[in-house]
Amino acid sequence: MSHRPARRAAASPLFTPHGTDRASRRAVRRRLAEATAKARAEAGAHPAGAVPTADDSPAALYPPSGRPGPASARGNRLRLPAHRMTTAVAAGAYPFLAEGGLGAEGVYVGRDVHAEASFVFDPFALYGKIEGFTNPNILLAGVIGQGKSALAKSFALRSVAFGYRVYVPCDPKGEWTPVAQALGGTSVALGPGLPGKLNPLDAAPRPHSVTEADWAGEIRKRRLLLLGSLARTVLGRDLMPMEHTALDIALDAVVTRAAASGRTPLLGDIAATLNNPDQLDTAGGVMSGRLGEAARDLAHAMRRLVRGDLAGMFDAPSTVTFDPNAPMLTIDLSHLGGAGDDTALVLAMTCASAWMESALTDPHGGRRWIVYDEAWRLMRHPGLLQRMQSQWKLSRGLGIANLMVIHRLSDLLTAGDAGSRGRALAEGLLADCSTRIIYRQETDQLHAAASLLGLTSVESDAISHLNRGRGLWKVAGRSFIVQHLLHPHELSLFDTDARMH
Repeated sequence: MSHRPARRAAASPLFTPHGTDRASRRAVRRRLAEATAKARAEAGAHPAGAVPTADDSPAALYPPSGRPGPASARGNRLRLPAHRMTTAVAAGAYPFLAEGGLGAEGVYVGRDVHAEASFVFDPFALYGKIEGFTNPNILLAGVIGQGKSALAKSFALRSVAFGYRVYVPCDPKGEWTPVAQALGGTSVALGPGLPGKLNPLDAAPRPHSVTEADWAGEIRKRRLLLLGSLARTVLGRDLMPMEHTALDIALDAVVTRAAASGRTPLLGDIAATLNNPDQLDTAGGVMSGRLGEAARDLAHAMRRLVRGDLAGMFDAPSTVTFDPNAPMLTIDLSHLGGAGDDTALVLAMTCASAWMESALTDPHGGRRWIVYDEAWRLMRHPGLLQRMQSQWKLSRGLGIANLMVIHRLSDLLTAGDAGSRGRALAEGLLADCSTRIIYRQETDQLHAAASLLGLTSVESDAISHLNRGRGLWKVAGRSFIVQHLLHPHELSLFDTDARMH
């Protein structure tokens, strides 16, 4: 039985040319030792500070042309044998490999776990400074109880110190009301029997740079867009051509009568005109077909806003005057109920967001946050998604940053079947978010998250094991694991688990 000779690991191939025999390597080491000893002896022979002459210098180890052979490194011909090491050794040899961060300008969020440094973020400060950062919009997703609501609230609260204003057009659980009160902002509670009322047909203030005629056309377009969104949400389908015409004519008739009496048009006026076929036909004049008959379903859909479950909220003049200098404005819709049909909530949010447009379109309004909390409840309504998309597209021009909060990435898929208009709108909102913040996701949601966000295998594994308050931040293709840190006062203000203790 033959035995293979034992092999010893040695570092000498790293310093001597590979392929030389043992005798040559011994001779090289011997000459090096002799030269070192001679140099030490010469250094001891000269007094301190003396400069040796040329005759006293030690002989060169190699000729003037340099070290011969493949180990000379001349002409990039250095060839060393492959060296294998463990990851632990490699980590010691190449330390401190971590993301450099996004800079020091912005709102403090918490701790960058990998870099062990502070993490700050400001979408307006990053715009134009990072390649691929094309818009200030943010998507925030995470399962219940992982701290995503606390992140949204603390980021909004801390942004106020930088001069930002925060608008929350839909607060379905009333969690933003304490935050608005703590900041000295305004919270409007809407619901059956409550005193708060908003007129979504209120006209926004005219900018100084726009003529009065152009602004009247812009107001008319916004009102038609609002009425169309409300009708599509109630009907659950797109409007027919004659229904579009009926809305157009009814709006013009109502605005004309309201201007003559010196008041603002109301949704109740629109519903009354649609429910009067003779009046609608008279206002339409000579036209193919009878508008009154064609607008029958539309008339019943609009009636719900003034006589149905939303009666008393949007069919009267606004009881709140919008204050553009208020640090925060929230619309509390928690009194509309939580489970079951979300149509009432979506209609209320559509009206509230239309009412807020008077502030959003102000070119001198400064930087503002628009927070869509519990946005997963809105994904099944293409009319509202279309309104949200218009704000997403105009975010840079309006100086606003939209923050959409959902539970799972698969919530975006509930907007409709593949290829449907609703699915395209929902995926468009995701595409227009340069920042994606992902808190922990359940195992069965990893595939949807990875496919929608283009996550790597390492990132997909990370989001399934994130602790509370820790999230994966994807900022224009750059990845960070950030631990959100809360002040004790913030923790007590944002506590959404109070009823569980």
